[in-house]
Formats: sequence, structure tokens, C-alpha cells
Amino acid sequence: MSDLSPEQARLDPYSSLAESTNVTLQEKITGLHTVIQKAKVGMLVTRDVNGNLHSRAMTPTKPLSDTQLNLVFLANNASHKFGDIENDAHVNVSFCDASSTDWASYSGRARVTEDQELINKLWSPILSGYFGDLKDGVHKGDKTDPRVAVIEVVPDEIKYWITNHSSAVRTTEVAYAAATGKATAPGQLRIISKEEVQLSQGL
Repeated sequence: MSDLSPEQARLDPYSSLAESTNVTLQEKITGLHTVIQKAKVGMLVTRDVNGNLHSRAMTPTKPLSDTQLNLVFLANNASHKFGDIENDAHVNVSFCDASSTDWASYSGRARVTEDQELINKLWSPILSGYFGDLKDGVHKGDKTDPRVAVIEVVPDEIKYWITNHSSAVRTTEVAYAAATGKATAPGQLRIISKEEVQLSQGL
């Protein structure tokens, strides 16, 4: 089902042409994982108590299953983003692969946990470099450090774009469209709705 109304589709032919509605949910999830894997780093956007939006680069942990849609990050609970999430759990996380222009955008809510079993499962020794050993016998910068917490982003909706062709072919398509007065979309816009997010939990 299209995300656009008939009038929106008429006035925005680029999005109308790009929107892909004939892809299975598992194909959507697999494509999304590929975009995130190639982009590697996302921008987590939160809102502070004054209404200001703040973004910062975050690297999600690898999905624990082929159907996982939630994003999971390990972070320092002494940082400002935790106060922002406590103030307003609504967040956005975006990814962009500059080499292909593929991108993904998560709209959802963040929840925080300090579950040690989950931290143990997700921890990588390289993360110690982001925490540091404070030499107080408690804040050692390892997976038992009380500063280590999990931010899980549960999506309400996900939109992502994947290109169909190489940069040269895309440029040719756009140039032809400009010369003929016809719109073109050199890629696919895929949408994972809230209902599909819920459905994915049963896959």
C-alpha cells in the first residue's frame, strides 16, 4: 500500500515512482540490514528539555537475528543523550552510505536498560576505549562498568532508499528525464510500517 495520497503522487512523481510496494517484509528487512551494514555509523537524534534537537554518531551492534528491526547501541549512561531520552523517548536514527547514496531513517522510541546479560552478549573489548579506566576500582571501562548501558530503539516506522544502478547510469537517467520533462527515480523507496514492525516479531 502506497504511503502517498493520489494528489501527493501526482505532485511528487519522484517519490511515487520510487516507492516500492511489491517487496516482501523479509526482503525489506534484508535490504535494510545491508544499508546499515554498509553505512556502519548512524546519527541518533534526541530532544532535550528545551526542545532542542541533538544528533551524534553512533554505531549499532550487529543484529542478533535476520528479522531484527530494533537498533541496539552500547553507550555511557553519564552522557547527555540519556537525559534527553529520559525527557522524551522519541528519537530518529539515520544512516547514509555516501558511496551509493543509499540511506535509512528510523522513527521510533528509545528505551534504556542496564541488563548485564545483554551487555555481556553485545560487548566488544574495543568499546573500552570509549569509557576509559578511571582507576577507582569501579569504573574500569570494561563490560562490568556501571556506566555501560544499552539504548534500544524500537521503530514506529522505517524508510530507506536503495539505488538501482551505478552512479553513471543514475546520472544518465536523470539527465534524460530532465531533457524530456519526465520524472525518474533511480532507486527504490521502501517503507516498513508500524504494523510490519509488529509482524516482524513473529517471523
